[in-house]
Amino acid sequence: MADHVADTVLYEVTDGLATITINRPDAMNAMNTAAKVALRDALQSAAADTAVRAVLLTAAGSRAFCVGQDLKEHVATLTAIRESGSGNALSTVQEHYNPVVRAITEMEKPVVAGVNGVAAGAGFGFALACDYRVVADSASFNTSFAGVALTADSGVSWTLPRLIGQSRAADLLLFPRSISAQDAYELGIVNRLVPAADLAAEALAVARKLADGPTVAYAALKASLAYGAGHTLSETLEKEDELQTKAGASEDHAIAVQAFLDKAKPKYLGR
Repeated sequence: MADHVADTVLYEVTDGLATITINRPDAMNAMNTAAKVALRDALQSAAADTAVRAVLLTAAGSRAFCVGQDLKEHVATLTAIRESGSGNALSTVQEHYNPVVRAITEMEKPVVAGVNGVAAGAGFGFALACDYRVVADSASFNTSFAGVALTADSGVSWTLPRLIGQSRAADLLLFPRSISAQDAYELGIVNRLVPAADLAAEALAVARKLADGPTVAYAALKASLAYGAGHTLSETLEKEDELQTKAGASEDHAIAVQAFLDKAKPKYLGR
């Protein structure tokens, strides 16, 4: 089935896979208010829908995945605030960007980013928040924030140093510049680097494989990785025990064990 949440963001669910497409290619998929609301709502819908077992987050066109805030709209907001003498130009962080990142990172199902072009600012943050990044070799990344006299948002100050280390993250944040897909791969930002012509098919294949897989186990792996990033080994061992108990009680685990004994391919139910 297909459900067009808004012209700025497309949402489609097919056989357990939700595909969310940022759809402002003429604006390099910059996030105006309509797009931010639609993206937030689409991700929250996917998180809440028990029929959805994986999510593919991608974008229309070939130039950009998402270049972050729509600066034309942002300038208009700044002007209105100056004229009125009140308001918060960056209230969008609390209203939109934070809920988007929380929806991606907290949903109990894997989220794949299909990065087709430039990912900058909040767009970089959205890609980093995903569990797996399939990236076109023509894509690039840029923190961007300091370039417009802003600090990091969209979780970048949490996700980026955990992927590439504190020192390299500080370098990219303090001196924002375009990082090629190949360089990003070597830094550890990219999981799978593919020719641009193959990006759509490859990202879909990765997301489809996850949607057909053991959903409870994937959710536990996602939770375990997030927990381990901020806790001691001892605490993480306790968490692993808790999560393994849940995974071990799933129907999918029983299916996997029986399939192994039968020397057959398991057909998971996602529960």
